Amino acid sequence: MNFSRIALAAVGGFVSYFLLGTLAFALFPLRDEIQKYPAVYRDQQGIMKHMPAGMAAMFLAILALAVIYAMLYRDGRGIWQAVIFGALIGVYSVGSFVVHNYVNLNIGLTLTLQQAVVYFLEWTLTGLAIGLIYRPLPH
Repeated sequence: MNFSRIALAAVGGFVSYFLLGTLAFALFPLRDEIQKYPAVYRDQQGIMKHMPAGMAAMFLAILALAVIYAMLYRDGRGIWQAVIFGALIGVYSVGSFVVHNYVNLNIGLTLTLQQAVVYFLEWTLTGLAIGLIYRPLPH
């Protein structure tokens, strides 16, 4: 494994995750939908107060994914390997986080479906970024 490329891939994945997340909140009516549940979600000020801890945790999670990607890496598969990896993480995220929250939290189906689309795309792009940046050590 190439540890410097894993670190770079984690940084690239982190940036892509937050860029797409920011765009998603701008393009999708997610913010409006979330605001319908003030007893469940923090307001903007509360989110910003807790953002440093959230960003640190997300970086560690994406670093873990970069390590997993490096462990599974197969020469010659290229971009499709990265897209499939990201899509699988997206499917996992929708099932283990989005739908799980729909069951346990008092939120509506509209918010759940919007989050499913956004998180699936976010994780697919994150996997793609990791795959585009990671390269194994030369033999």
